[in-house]
Amino acid sequence: MAVTVPEPPPPSPSRSAPPASPPSPTPPAAPGRDDGWHLSSPLVLTVTLLLLLLAQAPIRRALSAPVMQSWTTVFVAVVVQALPFLVLGVLLSAAVAVFVPASVFARALPARTAAAVPVAGLAGAVVPGCECASVPVAGALIRRGVAPAAALAFLLAAPAINPIVLTATAVAFPGRPEMVLARFVASLAVACAMGWLWQRLGRAEWLRPPARPSYEGQGRGAAFWGSVRHDVMHAGGFLVIGAMAAATLKAVVPEGWLRAAAGNPVVAVLALAVLAVLLSICSEADAFVAASLTQFSPTARLAFLVVGPMVDLKLFAMQAGTFGRGFALRFAPATFAVAGGVSALTGAVLL
Repeated sequence: MAVTVPEPPPPSPSRSAPPASPPSPTPPAAPGRDDGWHLSSPLVLTVTLLLLLLAQAPIRRALSAPVMQSWTTVFVAVVVQALPFLVLGVLLSAAVAVFVPASVFARALPARTAAAVPVAGLAGAVVPGCECASVPVAGALIRRGVAPAAALAFLLAAPAINPIVLTATAVAFPGRPEMVLARFVASLAVACAMGWLWQRLGRAEWLRPPARPSYEGQGRGAAFWGSVRHDVMHAGGFLVIGAMAAATLKAVVPEGWLRAAAGNPVVAVLALAVLAVLLSICSEADAFVAASLTQFSPTARLAFLVVGPMVDLKLFAMQAGTFGRGFALRFAPATFAVAGGVSALTGAVLL
């Protein structure tokens, strides 16, 4: 007898199987996953060390040349002399920026703008800090209601005439107190002149005040060390570049070229003023670079010391980012012209 197996009933429409879903895309790689060769700091450092190891013989021969020995001597001398002042200036600058409220400066200034400008400029003589710190402090002053002319005078004076900078200048120019006095007088005069010039000709639409202070929302300790790390990395890098440039001018550039530039007083002042803008050295260290430029007159080196803390590439970028590009494009060229003229006049009188 045959046994018949009943066929299963067709699936009910309500219980039909769902359609097959398309295959899911391949998940993206994890953030730390590396699927190929990419440049990284450890890789670059390793390759650099290997290349130096393989090329040590030609490097040793090159360094033994008289020109390179002279270059190395000047470079090391400038860095070793300037580094302690740079570190001390960075520490004090960070402490002032983090622990001293900006309202202290606002309450100390006179109500009249014309009188507040020289007072704000003189305040730079007691507030240590480089140009990297003066820009955010000036922005904080404007936010607290200080007149922009006074805040800008402080911005220019603080990195040029503070105690650390003047002490470094005295050490870099031993037995030349007139250089310290000339730097103080010329820098303060430029700061006040630019403050009064802004009061007379400046327009509100040219100045875009910053929206909030640096390191907002952080603890004071974190803000302090963050400011120290930032300034050390930036100022230290510019110090190395400046020392390299000074050593190159001293050891590589033909002496005749330097004598030709230094022999014309106008060209010498203009050349070192432009060099200060391009090198962008921190104000705590620029005196040692200026002291090494012995081919140039004291007046030309004074222009280097006055222009550098007020107009350089990094300061222009910080001013443009903090106050607006329209402000920086007008303020920086005017400051350069005033600083160059005041430096030449002060050098003729005091040096």
